[in-house]
Amino acid sequence: YSQANFEEDSQKQPAVGHWKPLMPSKGSKEEPETGCQDAGGVDETQSTEQLNVSRLRSSSVEIREKGSEFLKEELHKAQKELKLKDKECERLSKVREQLEQELEELTASLFEEAHKMVREANTKQAASEKQLREARGKIDMLQAEVTALKTLVITSTPSSPNRELHPQLQSPSKAVFRKGHGRNKSTSSAMVSAASQNVAPEPVSHECKEVDSILFAEFQAWKESPTLDKSCSFLDRIYREDVGPCLDFTKQELSELVRVAVEQNTLTIEPVASQTLPVMKVSAEECSGPKKCALSGLPRTCKHRIMLGDSGNYFYISPSCRARITAVCNFFTYIRYIQQGLVRQDVELMYWEVMRLRREMSLAKLGFYPSEI
Repeated sequence: YSQANFEEDSQKQPAVGHWKPLMPSKGSKEEPETGCQDAGGVDETQSTEQLNVSRLRSSSVEIREKGSEFLKEELHKAQKELKLKDKECERLSKVREQLEQELEELTASLFEEAHKMVREANTKQAASEKQLREARGKIDMLQAEVTALKTLVITSTPSSPNRELHPQLQSPSKAVFRKGHGRNKSTSSAMVSAASQNVAPEPVSHECKEVDSILFAEFQAWKESPTLDKSCSFLDRIYREDVGPCLDFTKQELSELVRVAVEQNTLTIEPVASQTLPVMKVSAEECSGPKKCALSGLPRTCKHRIMLGDSGNYFYISPSCRARITAVCNFFTYIRYIQQGLVRQDVELMYWEVMRLRREMSLAKLGFYPSEI
């Protein structure tokens, strides 16, 4: 029973009688019966109370058990919900970690791509700046050549010919080489002369000439389609007979570099000034010095030095080596002018000019060179 039933039952119980005095009053004869009746009522009341107490105890135990079961069910539900929450939190943590990892990878890839783009841009910029410098250098060189051509054409007349246009009018010691000769990018001012004139050079005194049919046929075939490819018969012969032997020095490795620079028109020859001697861009052992020729390896007084391309490394050379290199440069300069269409002469006159240049290479190879060098 519930607490309310217990209270209702308690109210319905008969009231307990009052105790009467044990000593009967005078003239009363029924006092013993009254005492017996009171004792019976007390026993009945006590049993009723005991019954109610037991009922109350049993109902409280039942309520306690039901409450315990209810609390257990609620606890079990709460534990299930907590486990679900833990699983959801774990899943969300994994998702967050995965997103953070992907974000880090994406950031790293973006930074790497940005650095790569910057490196490529810097490389392209450096290459463009280099090409621009080279283009400006070529433009300056071409402008200087055009100016020299114009000057030589204007200053030469039949009555007063320019001696550089006609090397045979000069003295033998000044026919090709001049004191203080400076060469830049293997160009020759002496060769510019024949490129712009239709005036035939005057014949050399006391000298007989006869055209070799084989050499002239090879030159004519080359003249129809001029090229710098040495596989053609004309240039192949000149390479074997003149250019190769003339540029064959003791230092084979450096000789090959010089030959390549001459072919590519990237060789620079300049006189050695007294103030430039102490300044060495590379070690004296690598490029020799002003008292030792870098090409022959012999102790010689070097009045000139060469630079291959834009390397900035100078090699000191003796007068003999300088004469041999200059002779080859003069030949290549002249055939380049023919290839570019700057020489407007008869084929036979161009042929004899080529033969003269070949003779200069042969003499330089044998050790003949002007004393002014």
